[in-house]
Amino acid sequence: MDISVVIPLYNEAESLRELHSWIKRVMDNHAFTYEVLFVDDGSNDGSWEIIRKLATENREVKGFRFSKNYGKTAALQTGFNEAAGKVVITMDADLQDSPDEIPELYRMITEDGFDLVSGWKQKRYDPITKTLPTKLFNATTRYIHDIHLHDMNCGLKAYNSRVTKNMVIYGEMHRYIPVVAKWNGFGKIGEKVVQHQARKYGHTKFGIERFINGFLDLLSITFVNRFGKSPMHFFGLFGVLAFVGGMAIATFLIGEKLYSIYAHQPYRNVTDNPLFFLALTAAIIGSQMFLAGFLGELFARNNARKDDYIIAERV
Repeated sequence: MDISVVIPLYNEAESLRELHSWIKRVMDNHAFTYEVLFVDDGSNDGSWEIIRKLATENREVKGFRFSKNYGKTAALQTGFNEAAGKVVITMDADLQDSPDEIPELYRMITEDGFDLVSGWKQKRYDPITKTLPTKLFNATTRYIHDIHLHDMNCGLKAYNSRVTKNMVIYGEMHRYIPVVAKWNGFGKIGEKVVQHQARKYGHTKFGIERFINGFLDLLSITFVNRFGKSPMHFFGLFGVLAFVGGMAIATFLIGEKLYSIYAHQPYRNVTDNPLFFLALTAAIIGSQMFLAGFLGELFARNNARKDDYIIAERV
């Protein structure tokens, strides 16, 4: 199969039939063999009933419905697991991503040899409350992870199937899929300017909580990237430094008192010196951080990640 189109959605009933017709027209015009995978993330507006009808009427349509709203990352991971095409295209269900971009995205993967191609909505029709945080995310991520994409979180992307079958995303990692792909050794990442459509139906799901969560996710994903496999490298390093520093200060204070006693000089008890309690605190924190690193190592080596979402129905 040439292409799998993965479409995560939540309450997009009004746009589904129009989106499917648009995709079908593009695919037929270019004689692609394809499938369309709709992943319903717990919609409550009748989206699943429309997907069931589309699957009944069109053999290329497959549908998956979550038992509740788990988020876009879980929906994308389900689509990646189920996709059979040699190229996987992801797009949003709100008609703001244009299926007319699919042939060129497919060519860039199959002929130019890219592992992943991300869309760049150079001209956007979103409100500033959505575009401004996006610009901040992109600039920060480019700086930290050295991936030169203008629009990291664009829903319209193309993947070589090797990427989607060897990459696991969880939590809210859909915002930083190019970063995850690079971690996994798929470093040939390209970008294509794509057309952005004004929203035709419904309303944006973007809220202020995504602005906050986005930066928290960036911190989390950066930490996991650098220390997820070897947490001892982080916790152990700072733990040892804190413990050794604290013990060195405590030893110095005790040695200073003993020397004063030996030399018959005035002295005060070690516990009367505030520096002793700071040293003791540093030693305790250091030992706790070392223990956290050790437990993290055991967890990382023995934990087999399992999906924490439930597919309630498929068609």
